[in-house]
Amino acid sequence: MNDHAFPFPSARRTRSPLATRPRRHATKPVLIVLHQEHSTPGRVGRLLQMRGHALDIRKPRFGDPLPQTMREHAGAVIFGGPMGANDPEDFIKAEIDWIGTCLKEDAPFLGICLGAQMLAKHMGARVYTHGEGRAEVGYYPLSATETGISHAETAGFVWPDTVYQWHRDGFDCPHGADCLATGGDFPTQAICAGSRIYGIQFHPEVTPAMMYRWSVRGYERTLMPGAQLGHTHVPGWFQHDPAIRLWLDAFLDHWLKQPACTAAEPA
Repeated sequence: MNDHAFPFPSARRTRSPLATRPRRHATKPVLIVLHQEHSTPGRVGRLLQMRGHALDIRKPRFGDPLPQTMREHAGAVIFGGPMGANDPEDFIKAEIDWIGTCLKEDAPFLGICLGAQMLAKHMGARVYTHGEGRAEVGYYPLSATETGISHAETAGFVWPDTVYQWHRDGFDCPHGADCLATGGDFPTQAICAGSRIYGIQFHPEVTPAMMYRWSVRGYERTLMPGAQLGHTHVPGWFQHDPAIRLWLDAFLDHWLKQPACTAAEPA
């Protein structure tokens, strides 16, 4: 799910006037794929803008096309939504198929919740609803695998031990990917395929405003087996978000880092 009360500017390509980080050599836009009319990329979008990247926001559900190549983009993020990767709508199938562009070009890709499920489905893995109808809505423990710990040490980030979730579907780790982190009712929580192709089941983009909106608009989800009531979410943010923010900041630096062979392109 991805929807909150503070919409970004309507322009497709936006840039923060308050960017404080040094600009990188390449400042190509990052492709942002959203699924609801008023959805925004939340904190992930703001941190990308702070790094000097414009946001190329597209909503295939409402007719926006996806690029045929990633050569003009620094990376792509597919966010969440109330729909599922197994739904029959044409835009769902089109997004799942399009992920192959990132895999073929080994372009930076991040799938969040639904986006991660789409990545797994594209790679042939099962995407499923919990057999007992359980959901993860609220804050839940995250455990890095041995591969995930080693990966984090190399990449320069530290996994948070508790993350914000909002989903009732899960996915298996596909063949050809590594499982980096696990959870409870939905064991596969983070995967990596290729050098910078990631899928995460949790929501690091969330803000308190988003939590309030999701908890009101999706109230029935907070009543599902395994879910946490909405009034517990914001207190959890103050307790757990500092570690999530540190992880996200370092993760984005790793994710956007250019390979050595292309870091110094001729002028």
